[in-house]
Amino acid sequence: MSRRDLIDPESRVPLDALLEVMPGGFNAIPDIVQRRATVTNMLAGIEVPENPNVAKEDRTVPGPEGEPDITVRIYRPVNASGTLPGIYFIHGGGMILGNVEGEDPTATMICDQVGAVVVSVEYRLAPEHPHPAPVEDCYAGLVWMVKNATELGFDPARLAIYGGSAGGGLTIATALLARDRGGPALAFMMPIYPMIDDRNETPSSHEITDVGIWDRAANIEAWAWYLGGKEPDRYAAPARAEDLTGLPPAFIDVGTVDMFRDEDIAFAQRLMQAGVPTELHIHPGSYHASETFAAEAPLSKRIWALRIDALRRALT
Repeated sequence: MSRRDLIDPESRVPLDALLEVMPGGFNAIPDIVQRRATVTNMLAGIEVPENPNVAKEDRTVPGPEGEPDITVRIYRPVNASGTLPGIYFIHGGGMILGNVEGEDPTATMICDQVGAVVVSVEYRLAPEHPHPAPVEDCYAGLVWMVKNATELGFDPARLAIYGGSAGGGLTIATALLARDRGGPALAFMMPIYPMIDDRNETPSSHEITDVGIWDRAANIEAWAWYLGGKEPDRYAAPARAEDLTGLPPAFIDVGTVDMFRDEDIAFAQRLMQAGVPTELHIHPGSYHASETFAAEAPLSKRIWALRIDALRRALT
């Protein structure tokens, strides 16, 4: 039986439609520039109505020392009053794809439903900018956000960090950097199906080969580009971090038909063993980013309800 047969039927419809148009999925496009353009064009073709409850602003802020400035997009609930919680948002894309614009609908929705100031960071991508450029950009953006908490109107004591896939891996890596450098204190982290282990040794990393979304071959390629021939450290591949004590309380979710399933479950267990309060959800029938592809599926709505509830609870 193919692992694709295990996918939730309603969540599978848009995936099958994508694979009809693009056999093999995005990763069948070998040229990374062309692949990015294809993904960007596909996302641009999805009409998302503007949310009148959320104001947005793009800013250029200092990058890592000696490196280029970075862009952040700031989201604020229009009708909010007083000091709000904050959420630092890191987009996904396997360290090689994605941008702030592509995850604008998600960041907007989180801002609106949680009632938080959200800052989304545009970090450099591999293979042009391998590790540590992406995580250093993410850390620089976090430092800027906290330094400017008063102007942005959020309480730095109620700050969460959120990201999916590569953004989930960078969420954990940024939290590790903040811990190790004595940087900004984080009240909560929500790494969603995080990409954290370059070794590709888990059972799920061998199982997920024909789903069409972030299969084994795609992951091996992306890690090679991200590491750029260097040995990974804990900030590149957080699954390699030996000491997880002192990280913020965590919420992790992942689907049963996601290549990252087993590395994420193992990491959540290690967080618990390190004394980090951790909530873990495993969603039967969910593939990688299925809640984005199949936004209207009941499974996707359950996934989002759990995340929004956890963010509200953590930041109240």
